[in-house]
Amino acid sequence: MEVELGLLPASLKPAQADIGWAQHIVLFFPLWLGDMPALLKGFLEQVARPGFAFNPEGSNPFGRKGLTGCSARVVVTMGMPALVYRWYFRAHSVKSLERNILGFVGFVGVAPVHETLVGSVDQLGEGGVAKWKARMCALGAKAA
Repeated sequence: MEVELGLLPASLKPAQADIGWAQHIVLFFPLWLGDMPALLKGFLEQVARPGFAFNPEGSNPFGRKGLTGCSARVVVTMGMPALVYRWYFRAHSVKSLERNILGFVGFVGVAPVHETLVGSVDQLGEGGVAKWKARMCALGAKAA
């Protein structure tokens, strides 16, 4: 019945509440068949409901932005080199997430959105993993 009425499932209410007060959101996910995992996409779709991520005003269904003042970082891991994904594939799925979910349709008002692409993860080794952990910690400390 909740789905038919468009109500948020009870299990997602804590996540929505946490996102609602956050000043910065960080999404980590592996590139899966060229996109974010379906579970993450479904989660974002369910959490970003009308009345939370956007509020209708008059005839404009996306009238008032629900998450203004919130920034985000998207961290994507992948098997291919990050430069190949960025330049050859134009980072299409990350750009779609930034533009169509965080910036417009879902979490309206999230800006700026920064991205970090971690490529060739199967070849990083212990030193490479330590380097990326240190980089993520530095970004977290700066809240960037």
